[in-house]
Amino acid sequence: MIREHRWMRGCLAAVAALVLAGCGSTGGGSTATQGGGASGSSSATGSTSSQTAPATSTTATTSAGDVVCTASGLALSFLGQQGATGHGELGLVLRNTGSSPCRTIGYPGIQFLDKSGVALATSSTRTTHDFFGKTQLAALVIDPGASASFRVGVTHGINSTKGCTTAAGLQVIPPNDTATLHVSIPDGAFECGTATVSPLEAGNAAYP
Repeated sequence: MIREHRWMRGCLAAVAALVLAGCGSTGGGSTATQGGGASGSSSATGSTSSQTAPATSTTATTSAGDVVCTASGLALSFLGQQGATGHGELGLVLRNTGSSPCRTIGYPGIQFLDKSGVALATSSTRTTHDFFGKTQLAALVIDPGASASFRVGVTHGINSTKGCTTAAGLQVIPPNDTATLHVSIPDGAFECGTATVSPLEAGNAAYP
């Protein structure tokens, strides 16, 4: 079971204050090199992430005792993909493999990979409103065995295929972490170097 945590209301307000203060790389519309950080940025060379919504909380624990969800206690799986009018949608899920609840909020960092696992150029935009609809940025507590999902939106080169390729896999950094997880994409995903990333949502809600 995943549930939204009341304590995060105050945390989100604090995050908003940090954003207004211009702290770090969490401001709307800013661009940050993806390289390990609390916001789950990818560490591969040449990737950038333009953030369009508040970044993640960095508090280590909560009064309830649950800890931050990190790669060491998560399993990454590919849910599937679908597309329409030059846009593709990839669904991913992170499952809590630990024995205790963990908490999370925000956007995973992503990096497309080729068949050899080499990083492909990836410029990602974090947003709650993409081509496929709206998602919700909310604090989650993930119980053991439960999951949270997110989606990645790609373009299919409807006007030009310049810079486009087929990604065979995806590297993911969970929010509030620097370690990576990897997953293969069956049949590959045709993408053109840019992508949107949704925040984590409970269960498979981000990719219904």
